[in-house]
Amino acid sequence: MPVNNFSVGADASIDLYDGTSQAIIKINAVTGFDAKQMTKRIDVRPLDGPPRFLELPQGWEGTLEVERADGVLDDWIASLETAYYSGGNVAAASITQTITEPDGTTKQYRFDKAVFKLTDAGSWKADASVKMKLDWAASTRKRVV
Repeated sequence: MPVNNFSVGADASIDLYDGTSQAIIKINAVTGFDAKQMTKRIDVRPLDGPPRFLELPQGWEGTLEVERADGVLDDWIASLETAYYSGGNVAAASITQTITEPDGTTKQYRFDKAVFKLTDAGSWKADASVKMKLDWAASTRKRVV
């Protein structure tokens, strides 16, 4: 779905794998996804020259934006909260981003050991869609395909 050899956003899809239930969470109507690498900067100040810098990987973070089409996201977050308060183990999840490149090839990246926060469960108003926001953080990002 690229346009004039550029990615335009509609050429990606997102899948979530819940480590607690060991199931794929199929969220309909994902309208936005962003990912940002977190790093820790180390400043090296040698006596013999200008400063040098290191950027150490410290995980990833981002947001999923969803137009509420069903109760899947609400139910999943509720199940994680229920597991936590009942003393169950809430396992980390993973996010798989599948991208169709402008040349027609497909690449997949997996964000492992992901945790989630339903930042916005939506505002319910007459004659308006319900927009939800799910923030996440993950330990690593790996190319799968």
